[in-house]
Amino acid sequence: MTKVSGFPEFLPEGRLVELRATDILRSVFELHGFAGIATRALEPLADLSRKGEITKEVYVVRRLHAAEGDKDEMGLHFDLTVPFARYVTEHAGGLTFPFRRYQIQPAWRGERPQEGRYREFWQADIDVVGDGELPFHHDIEVVLVMLEACARLSAELGIPPVLVRINNRKLIQGFYEGLGLTDPLAVIQAVDKLAKTGRQAVAAQLGAMGIDEATAGRILDFAAIETDAAGLAAAVGRLGVTGETMAEGIEEVTRLFEAAGRRFPGAVVIDCKIARGLDYYTGSVFEFELAGREGLGSIAAGGRYDSLATSGKRSYPGVGVSFGITRVFAPLIAKGQLVASRRVPSAVLVAVDAESERAAADAVAGALRTRGIPCEVSPTADRYGRQIRFADRRGIPFVWFGGPAGEVKDIRSGEQVAADAGAWAPPVADLTPAIVNNQ
Repeated sequence: MTKVSGFPEFLPEGRLVELRATDILRSVFELHGFAGIATRALEPLADLSRKGEITKEVYVVRRLHAAEGDKDEMGLHFDLTVPFARYVTEHAGGLTFPFRRYQIQPAWRGERPQEGRYREFWQADIDVVGDGELPFHHDIEVVLVMLEACARLSAELGIPPVLVRINNRKLIQGFYEGLGLTDPLAVIQAVDKLAKTGRQAVAAQLGAMGIDEATAGRILDFAAIETDAAGLAAAVGRLGVTGETMAEGIEEVTRLFEAAGRRFPGAVVIDCKIARGLDYYTGSVFEFELAGREGLGSIAAGGRYDSLATSGKRSYPGVGVSFGITRVFAPLIAKGQLVASRRVPSAVLVAVDAESERAAADAVAGALRTRGIPCEVSPTADRYGRQIRFADRRGIPFVWFGGPAGEVKDIRSGEQVAADAGAWAPPVADLTPAIVNNQ
């Protein structure tokens, strides 16, 4: 069999970790009133290409027996934002605005696989979209919701705490316009690579754009600003650039910093190199990283977009954050740092005395399942010792012997007690697999 890199697959105990993370994210999103949706995997290439240079990463899909000259060119979506924009415009008549959605689905990119970067990966997105206008407080809201979700993941699964780096495209755009730059987006996309390529490489790229050394130096000095709300205006002011758009950006990023800082002290920093190179961002931009694992890069990111979703004369401004489920958890699962306490959901294996008694074992399992206790019936009527070993290999903690009025054994301690299938239940901690953190 040919191995295809960049498409992670987990053993059942790893998949249980991934599912638990997904459950936590979904529960937080729903607590805040976000409604779940799903969009198709394929989008027209013309729609996917609206984000510029990332088109080279799109997986193109064609029908094997497509007719010659067939122009139905489709691609797998590389994020969930572009499909969501299309979804909003197509279904606007059936939505109530502001529309609050979450979406947990896979996406595909044809980039070089490495730790934290995959060709197929799961994302969890939240967005709030308005009809014609969207108040700024939603920028604050999506950051707070994602911070809450990350805090839950940290508390329940043991991932490191997150730090959110925030900026504002109005601040960036206004600063670059104040320098007299004619193509701010190209500069934004260059500076967005600063953390990966370094100051010297970005300076060379700016020089190749025809930007003189002094101006390039001011751009890089601006990108080097990391501060809090109190120090932002002074730090930017020292670079000698002013303007209305820039002032509006400073005001917005300050409001976001102060609101997030009150709820999650120490979890937010203003970082002027955060730019988000995609061209549809128009205001707040933010990136989340794991403390102590900064080399992994951003594990969640997003921002404000005012014109991505449009239909005729109607515009649907929005703001959102995307969390990289596979980006965070695939390395931890692969290294055995996060594992499930058992390989299957079953808390109980119902032993089979003899094949002629299988119906009785099925009845016990049915009674347990009726009360929400995950269980399975032994596949064979082997000696009890073999059935117990089968349960042990799968991590199942309890084995049931006899009919509905039988006995149940905790195979970890060896304790065996009489039990009624209509009343007995395992301890709450054993009902579902626990996630074990070996970091």
